Amino acid sequence: MPPAQRQIRIAAASDLQPVMPTLAQAYEHATGIKLVVSFGSSATLSTQILEGEATDIFLGADFTFPEKIVAADLADTKSPIAYAKGTLVLWARKDSPLQPLHLDSLSDPRVKSIAVANELHAPYGRAAISALRFLKLDKTLAPKLVVAENISQTAQFVESGNADLGLISLTAANTEHFRQIGTYVLLPLNSYPKIIQYGVVLKASPIRPDAHAFIDWLTSPTIQQNLSQFGLAAVK
Repeated sequence: MPPAQRQIRIAAASDLQPVMPTLAQAYEHATGIKLVVSFGSSATLSTQILEGEATDIFLGADFTFPEKIVAADLADTKSPIAYAKGTLVLWARKDSPLQPLHLDSLSDPRVKSIAVANELHAPYGRAAISALRFLKLDKTLAPKLVVAENISQTAQFVESGNADLGLISLTAANTEHFRQIGTYVLLPLNSYPKIIQYGVVLKASPIRPDAHAFIDWLTSPTIQQNLSQFGLAAVK
């Protein structure tokens, strides 16, 4: 029998769901190591890890949740490592009466519901609420907000028509499927805190050298330059 293929287990924030399959394929091609990825909100994943769930790497959507892993002395690094920068967009289906879409669509009286991620669990949710506050629409639109558990579910809400608009990640809006069925506009970059995404290697991982090698690859200039095709931006 051939030797078992080496694997790295990664708990990844939901905004990475459209990104990781391509990255995993590229990494396996380059190294022969398979990435086994599970997705969830940054809060949910960090809680699972703090409660003993085994994984090799945690890729969060902000600094706060990976830092909790460091604070609990469960990380193999002294501080979380920045690996990408996220972008928030306003998205609507192409068949929406709100087309052509623009930021003023948020205050269109025809809007009955707007999907956002839970600000307590998802960094993109915090960014969405910050953006609405910046635009002075937070109080007006509060009754219209439909709150999803994570940014992936937020995208599903608006994709399915269960919400008229969605404040979602560019990683979701940039996928071929979402480009085919909808359009998006960027939120002003000064309307929400920068979404710098951080990761940690877990101290309990039996393959820490492999895990660190993946983080080094992810943060390498070559991969950082290619993040834009996925709707992420380089951090360096």
